[in-house]
Amino acid sequence: MSHKSRVCAVLFDVDSSSYEKAAQFWAGALGRDLKFDANEKYTSLQGELDYLIQNAADGREGVHIDIETDDVDAEVERLVKLGAKKREKVKGWWVMISPGGHPFCIVPVQSKTWPKGAIEWD
Repeated sequence: MSHKSRVCAVLFDVDSSSYEKAAQFWAGALGRDLKFDANEKYTSLQGELDYLIQNAADGREGVHIDIETDDVDAEVERLVKLGAKKREKVKGWWVMISPGGHPFCIVPVQSKTWPKGAIEWD
């Protein structure tokens, strides 16, 4: 059975001490509106491709992509065959590691523009 997937977001993972400053910086750099709430784990800078600033745990700072899909298990299986490794399952999505060591997430459909730009896989 086929499924679809696409990159839906770029996440800037920052520690809590730089969360607000990072959100302000990326909103200005990307020309996006900012509605910041220090109590939220994510600050969204929405557009066709969403940019999110994530209040991550110390030691998890960096940048990663989210790939959204209409079938999380099928997409994880496809990417494992390409060389990715599963790191951990979190609720309904997977944190994966690319062959080059970069983390990324496979998430269920979450963007308002789905399925624009999605690729169908057999």
